[in-house]
Amino acid sequence: MVKKLLFLVLICVVNFAFAQELNCTVIVNSDQINQTNKQIFKTLEKSLNDYVNQTKWTDRTLSSQERIDCSMMITITRYENSSFSGTIQVQSNRPVYNSTYQSPVFNYQDKRFSFNYVEFAPLYFNPNVFDSNLTSVITYYVYIILGIDADTFSKEGGTPYFKQAQSIVNLAQGSGYAGWQQTDGNRTRWELVDNLLSNTFKEYRLALYNYHRLGMDNLVDNPSMAKQTIASSMNLFEKLNNVRPNSFVLQAFFDAKSEEIANVFSDGPKMNVADLKETLGNIAPLYTDTWSRIKY
Repeated sequence: MVKKLLFLVLICVVNFAFAQELNCTVIVNSDQINQTNKQIFKTLEKSLNDYVNQTKWTDRTLSSQERIDCSMMITITRYENSSFSGTIQVQSNRPVYNSTYQSPVFNYQDKRFSFNYVEFAPLYFNPNVFDSNLTSVITYYVYIILGIDADTFSKEGGTPYFKQAQSIVNLAQGSGYAGWQQTDGNRTRWELVDNLLSNTFKEYRLALYNYHRLGMDNLVDNPSMAKQTIASSMNLFEKLNNVRPNSFVLQAFFDAKSEEIANVFSDGPKMNVADLKETLGNIAPLYTDTWSRIKY
């Protein structure tokens, strides 16, 4: 009996020690490609799932329950020989304390995604040299996911991960691939990580922490206080929006959170939401119809 218990403990310790940081579903959608043989896309999909989920991205030791639930949807719009072009939709969630609810924290579609890939070629990332746009983009978004998740648990906790993402941007500057340079237009990878590390956007990161750690995590135990804290977070966003209207990080936040915000303030203890709705309308007017569902 003792031997069996020791064996079970050993299994648990091994699983705990080797659990990686992400529980990520990577999907490669090739529906727009007129090709009978789809095997290369399936191979790519499996290789990417292995790469993201089996790589140890940090020095943290996590249990399987602590892994970040996220997804990457790659839609291929052009394929010729070993050249691929398309988009990548990146989403991640965060658990809410004392509940089974997963709160969405990041939702963004990158439309500047092209890369070369040969079937069965191993995927690797060199942090010192730009070798592959495929692994560079994927690794960049892994660190963005890790950074945003960390910011929701501790003030500016994501800084080390954002710096990793910034290093990838710096390496990719001369690659010729779109999305890495400031001159590539709006909503680039350069702009996203620049916003996240810029002191100009400090209110965004503080609001991210207040919203989740002080707000959402207290919804079960103290819903009135939690709702007031979440509403106060919107004032921080408004302050940022007055300085940098229509910023990348604010758009990404509300793309992920608009439905959740409407649901939080349409249920539970009543509060005066007139000022909140006015604030939301000012900083996220694209979701005016969503805000109209907040009734009390």
